[in-house]
Amino acid sequence: MTKFSHLDDKGKAKMVDVGGKADTKRTATAKGRVTMQADTLKLLVDQALPKGDVLTTARLAGIMGAKKTADLIPLCHPLELSNISVDFEINDRENAVEITATASLTGKTGVEMEALTAVSVAALTLYDMVKGVDKACVISDIRLIEKTGGKSGTYKRK
Repeated sequence: MTKFSHLDDKGKAKMVDVGGKADTKRTATAKGRVTMQADTLKLLVDQALPKGDVLTTARLAGIMGAKKTADLIPLCHPLELSNISVDFEINDRENAVEITATASLTGKTGVEMEALTAVSVAALTLYDMVKGVDKACVISDIRLIEKTGGKSGTYKRK
């Protein structure tokens, strides 16, 4: 029978004890996208949307989201991030904003959830700021791209 790390012997939810694990340098990169109408993307690029500078606001929201991951995801450890970056790439061909977040620290547990939360919150903020002109925009493809460090080593999405 499979033993789940987040359940105790009686099947109750628990936080994994990472106290005995070694500190290692850990990083995680996640990506996602927000697709919208071409006219909306042009307004975003031209900083002509009614709510202002969308990308700066979404970047700050993503960083703040990463820092609050333990408050949002049950049983996640509160982490002392050493860095979180949130970047955007405009994809004119597909009328999308591509979001990339990378989180890092030296610690006992990984930062995958922080990178994924940063992308998610940045995407939600983008949606919030464009929905006044484009309620049909779509948040999609949120995924882990790479993680390094810890006992399980490196993972890279193929």
